[in-house]
Amino acid sequence: MDSAAKHAVIREWIDPEERITVDLVDEKDVSAVLTGCTNEPVDRSLDTRFLHLRQQLCVSMRQGMVGEDPTRYTRDSEKPLRHSRVRLMMLQPHPAWT
Repeated sequence: MDSAAKHAVIREWIDPEERITVDLVDEKDVSAVLTGCTNEPVDRSLDTRFLHLRQQLCVSMRQGMVGEDPTRYTRDSEKPLRHSRVRLMMLQPHPAWT
């Protein structure tokens, strides 16, 4: 999938009410929220073990792949139900807390 196709899929998931699935090299099935997307980087907010804290990240799409997570569904009751959600597979380890 080329960069333009990845961004087309990702842009429709930029919504603070919707979660996506992120797979990292050392951690799988991390829930996150997409907060922004430009031509190259994607901004996301990862859920942590502490419910009130989120880890903000900006990642280049060259370091990842876009797929589908059929085991999850959408959350926003105001929108039509989707029986899957987007999955980002990042080719990097989980970043350390700073």
